[in-house]
Amino acid sequence: MNYLASSGQLRASLLRWSLFTVPLLLVLGSFSARAGGGGPGNPWFDNLVKPAIYPPAVAFPIVWSILYVLMGISLAMILSARGARGRGLAVSAFLVQLALNFSWSPVFFAMHQITAAFWVAVAMGVATLVTIVLFWRIRPVAGMLLLPYLAWIGVACTLNYEIGRLNPDADGAFGSTRTVRVEI
Repeated sequence: MNYLASSGQLRASLLRWSLFTVPLLLVLGSFSARAGGGGPGNPWFDNLVKPAIYPPAVAFPIVWSILYVLMGISLAMILSARGARGRGLAVSAFLVQLALNFSWSPVFFAMHQITAAFWVAVAMGVATLVTIVLFWRIRPVAGMLLLPYLAWIGVACTLNYEIGRLNPDADGAFGSTRTVRVEI
């Protein structure tokens, strides 16, 4: 016998999942940024030449917090869609893009690999696009909630590319952006 959940039960499921996924993504995103030593205060990053389109440093934690909230709600919508065809694949795609997201800061800020970080961001964009399509098939609003994230990935790719172009000697460099040769 099949039972259909009431709209109240569906809302309660979405709320329960959101209360789990939103804080989880906020905490993990914050941990990833801190683990990578990201943003201002990182001597290597502070010495890089930034493009003219580089936003103020305060914009990044604000934007990422909003994006993680949207991502958490979007994921909660899919997780609460019990029995939906393609749900497992959609969640798997989300986890792949999330792993790429969380790997970007350590690759860029800790490892100083500007080019590698750019390709991580490109892969993240592709994985996010796949996630949006899969989410959209299950819950169109869940897919729509990820569109600002995809747009921000485009901004991040542009900034990453421009930083690499403006600082060719810093790609893979630790410490200063300048190479110092010591002759004895």
